[in-house]
Parts: sequence; structure tokens; C-alpha cells
Amino acid sequence: MSLYRLIGSFLRRHWSAYAGSGAMLVGIALLTVWIPRQVGHMVDALAAQRLGGWTMARELALLVAAGAIVYFLRVGWRLQLYAAAYRLGVELRQRLYTRLSLQGPAFFQTSRTGNLMALATNDIDAVEMAAGEAMLAGFDGTLTLVLVVATMSLGVDPRLAAFALLPFPLMALSFWWISRHVHEASRLSLERFGHLNDHVQETLSGVRTVRALGLLDRSTARFSQLASGAAAASLDAQRWEAAYEPAVGFTLTGATVLTLGVGGWLVWHDQLTVGQLTSFSMYLGQLIWPMFAAGWVLSLVQRGTAAWNRLQPVLDAPLTVDDHGTVPQVEPGPLQVTHIAFHYPGQSRAALRDVSLRLEPGTTLGLVGPTGAGKSTLLRLLLRHHAPETGDITWNGVALRDYTLDALRDAIAWVPQEAFLFSATVADNIALARPGATREQVVEAARLAAVHDDILRLPQGYDTPVGERGVTLSGGQRQRVAIARALLADAPLLLLDDALSAVDTETEARILAHLRQARVGRTVVIAGHRLSAVADADHTVVLHGGRIVEQGDHAALLGHDGWYARQWRYQQLQASLDAS
Repeated sequence: MSLYRLIGSFLRRHWSAYAGSGAMLVGIALLTVWIPRQVGHMVDALAAQRLGGWTMARELALLVAAGAIVYFLRVGWRLQLYAAAYRLGVELRQRLYTRLSLQGPAFFQTSRTGNLMALATNDIDAVEMAAGEAMLAGFDGTLTLVLVVATMSLGVDPRLAAFALLPFPLMALSFWWISRHVHEASRLSLERFGHLNDHVQETLSGVRTVRALGLLDRSTARFSQLASGAAAASLDAQRWEAAYEPAVGFTLTGATVLTLGVGGWLVWHDQLTVGQLTSFSMYLGQLIWPMFAAGWVLSLVQRGTAAWNRLQPVLDAPLTVDDHGTVPQVEPGPLQVTHIAFHYPGQSRAALRDVSLRLEPGTTLGLVGPTGAGKSTLLRLLLRHHAPETGDITWNGVALRDYTLDALRDAIAWVPQEAFLFSATVADNIALARPGATREQVVEAARLAAVHDDILRLPQGYDTPVGERGVTLSGGQRQRVAIARALLADAPLLLLDDALSAVDTETEARILAHLRQARVGRTVVIAGHRLSAVADADHTVVLHGGRIVEQGDHAALLGHDGWYARQWRYQQLQASLDAS
């Protein structure tokens, strides 16, 4: 869809607002054309000594009234138009937010957050301006131009009008040339602002890391470089937009010279009255607005087109995970993984190869293995963040792809490796999955996650704001708050992706004991490196290089000298050394 089709569709849906604004602009244009004609008649009447006294006062009062009406009509059409145009901005931001919220991780691996934020601000503002001010300015300018030129030609003198309009084709040619440069400069300006936004967002998100590594000077230098580039691109765009004004000025100067020369000759030969020449000069002055409007409209449209060309691919990007399932609710049952394989985009090595396992409802599965073995990848496939390339995953005999995403999300509680907390209170973060949860339910979930005592030590307890991404909490506290949030969701499947890595072994043991008490009927998958977290699992799978190399319960895995047994001995030795 082009920008013009987008605006056309919006116009059809909000035609009444645009029609009202257009009607007011028609009234403004008619009064604007009438005023110079009235002034011309008054000048001729004064020259003939036919105007004086009350007649003069009445004519002046009509001019003042016309000016007042024009003022109020201009205020009215702006209020009517901007109210409609802002709705387009709201609609586009809602579309963008909805689309981004439906995209999977694969989309965000290739899209930078700062640039997406720039699309939601600068780019949508540019499209909004093209749909609002550009449309009405174009209509107003065109209408004024047609009425003024028609009045100059038919109501004053066609010969004088023909001479006065001679420079205008040159102005149209210069506008065409300038608008091409405005489009390219606007595109570059928006892109560079997006790069600047990327850098600011990343730096502020990782400001503690930047400080710890002594990268402030480098980050500042990079910011200065990006800011300078963005400023230079914006200045270049403004410079080209400013080129419209000299083109208008030269055109008006040429038209004025021709008008005075030819008009003076016609007056000298009694073919034109002084009042008519006065009216014609005023009409010529009224052409300033249509010419400036043309430059302004071209600038807004080119900027809006450049913005839409950046925004449309994101709005139309296919969802990385399709949602064509029809089963609206998950009925807990066996979870079956059958010969699945998966590659991440752009990588030749398979993340998972021929993985098969079965998990009965109400049991616990442990996923262990070295770094990069495919543990987190398997959990992402269960979450349908990605789809397996071969094989299938079924839950209670129904393929995951046949469930709606909403049904699947409701049935799974997930604690990722990096716990994410929102800038809200501790209680709000825990109750995120169940907004209607009572304080007692929130506290109970915190107790199960062994974080209740830590919360009570905070300045405001459960009502303490945690800051952006939970910056006021330690890593272990963030993990445990995320675990409490997952437990409160009370979903039939709980996925813990290395969710105990930031807590000590004593706290880990307390959390696992609470999980065993609270998991009645709940299926749990625990992925991690610390084998003590999966020692009590009903079944444990060892992944290596994307394949299952060992599986069984804790005792069975210790019974032969594999990766699990060697890693268990090493971790037990390390724990004993730490204790001593």
C-alpha cells in the first residue's frame, strides 16, 4: 500500500471531518477572492469621487467583517483537521504496537529497538503531517490558485493575467527538482535518527556495564558522531526544503515586474483602470500562499513518503510464528516431542537434531548439558517462539501448531534466563499474569519462591517500586520474583530456563522443595547447568551438540560414567570446597 492509498482510505473513513474542513476552506477562498475585488471597486469609486460618508464606512465595515469571518474559519478548519489527522497517528501507533507484540523472537533478532521507537515517533509524525496539513494545504492552495487566477483572467484582464503567469512554469520545474532531493534527504534524516535512537537506548539500558568497563568516553564519542550525522542529515533536509522559498520569491518578483510593466502600459492607454490594476496586484499577492503551499505540501508529502517506506515493511512483515491454530484451550496431558530438528536462521549448525522425549502430566523433566547444547532452544520450541523444521511436538495428542497462541500462552508459565521486571512495584510484577490476584495470593507465591523475606526488607515491602527492569533488586531477587510470578499464574506447564543460576544452593534447595509441594498436577521442565536443581526430577535428559546423549533418573545417570556423572562429581567437589 502506498502513502496515497493509506491517506485515501483514512479520508473515506473520516470524510465528515475533511468535508467540514474543506467547506470552511471554500468559504475562506471565496472571501479572499472577494476582498481585492471590493478594494478595487472602492479605489475606482474614490477616484471618481462617488464614495464618501456613510457609504465609505459601510464598505470598510464589510471588509472588516470579511476579515473576521476568515479568521474564525481558519481557526475552525485547523481544529477540525488536526483532530482527524491525530487519529491517524493514533491508529498507526496502535497498529505498530499490535504488530510488534505479535512478532516472535526471530523478528527482533534483526530489528533494533531504537529504530522501532523512532518509527513510532518521528516516522508516524511525518505520515500524520502528510495526511493532515499536507492534504488540506494542498486543497486550500489549489482552490485559492484556481479562484484567484480565474478572477484575474475573467474578472480583471486576461492579457495581464497571461503575462503575469509566464514565470510560473519555471517555478513548477524547480519544485519538481527540489522535491526529489527533499525525499532522499528526509529518508536519510529519518534513518540516522533511528541509528541515534539505537545507540541511546542501548547505552541507557546497559549504563552500569558501560561504566564498569570504562567505556563512557567511547560511548560519548560515538554518541557525538551519531548526533552530528543526524543533525547534518536533518539540516540537509531543511536546506532543501528552504529552497522552495527562493523559487517562490523569484517567480513572484518576475510576475510583479511583468504586472507593473504591462499593467502600467494598459492604464496609460486607458485599457485598464487604476482600481483594476490595484485589484490585480492584490490578487498577485494572494498567489504567495498557493505557491508556498505547493512547496510545503511537496515537502510534507516527500517526508511522509520516506517515513511510510520505512514504516510499511514493519507493519506488513509476516509473523515469525503463525497463529492459525483452532483449538481454543489446552487440556493437560502427555507432552510428546518426536524427532524434531531446528536451525537458527543464518546458522549452518543445527541447534537440535533428532530429539525425542515424552513427559507425562504432573512429572518433572530435567534438561542439562554444556553451554550451547540446545536446552533453551527446546524450551523455545515448546513455547512456539520458533517452529521445528522437522518432527512434531504434541500436547495431549494435539500438535502445538493446532492450538491458538493465546491458549498455549495461557497454559505455560515461563521463567527465562534473564528475568525481566517492569517498572512497577514488587507486588504488581508478581501479579502480572493474574492482575486480579489478592495480596494473600501474591505473598504465598513469594513464599514459594523464597523471596518473601527479602521483599519485607525493602523500604516499602511489596509496594516498593523496582525501577526499570528491576534495577533496584539483585540478580537473585529478580529471578525469584520472576519465579513467584510464574507460580502465581498456576499454568499446567512450568518452564524454568536456568532460573536458579543467580541464587545460592541453600536458597535453591528451599525453592525446589516448595516447587515439589506446589506442583501437584503441574508438569515442570527445569533447564540448567547446576545438577542439584534436577536431582529430584522424574526424568533427566542430557543434551550435547543438539542431540540427546544420556537420559534417565538421577540414580541411573550416576550409574555409568557419562557427562552427567562427571559433572555431578565436579560440582559436589566444588560445593565441598566452597563450604570449607
